[in-house]
Amino acid sequence: MLKIDSKNVDFYYGSFHALKGINMEIEANTSVAFIGPSGCGKSTFLRLFNRMNDLIPGTRLEGTISIDARNIYDRSEKVDTLRKNVGMVFQKPNPFPKTIYENVAYGLRVNGITDSNYIEETVVKTIKQVALWDEVKDKLKESAFALSGGQQQRLCIARALAISPSILLMDEPTSALDPISTGKIEDLIHELKQEYTIVIVTHNMQQAARVSDKTGYFYLGELIEYDDTRKIFTNPEKESTQNYITGRFG
Repeated sequence: MLKIDSKNVDFYYGSFHALKGINMEIEANTSVAFIGPSGCGKSTFLRLFNRMNDLIPGTRLEGTISIDARNIYDRSEKVDTLRKNVGMVFQKPNPFPKTIYENVAYGLRVNGITDSNYIEETVVKTIKQVALWDEVKDKLKESAFALSGGQQQRLCIARALAISPSILLMDEPTSALDPISTGKIEDLIHELKQEYTIVIVTHNMQQAARVSDKTGYFYLGELIEYDDTRKIFTNPEKESTQNYITGRFG
């Protein structure tokens, strides 16, 4: 059961101070939403959990982020192992230019799995897990690009789940989707949090209210408030949170 624990996290893009003194604990098997105006640090913070920001030159982290009591920025930590454990789903569906089947099998093959029976079982299991099986079971050898946007996004979630992560990060996973596809992804988040810890960045406050157990409100690089979602949306402690929730600014 993996808990994410962030302590005194400051993060810089060059001289720009993007995150300021963030403390947050995320319990295992819960879903947490990050809300706040554009450019307030939500996605930057999310990407610290699987070290995606390492790929950007000139970035610097101060403070600690631990998963299961291990500092993931310690020099001894292997980034490949971390990313196997912490899956990521992006804003726009990004299937590979491969078949539907090979999109899901890809991560297994990259991780050295050659047992074709195991690969097949895992592909079928994860496509079923994301409620896509009935729509694609007769098209597994077709290109993933033939799927609709909502189907592609569920395929990308299946691809992330195939390598058995414990944590799933979702950076605005429904912002490019229609309402029906969005509803399917939200239903999926409810199902998945029985087995995974899910952290989602969303601009859609109704979505945060529907899918998350806890919500963090970010503003100008600071975590203004972090509490049970119901409390954040009905009785926040901070006036700034209240103003954002009620649409007075942001």
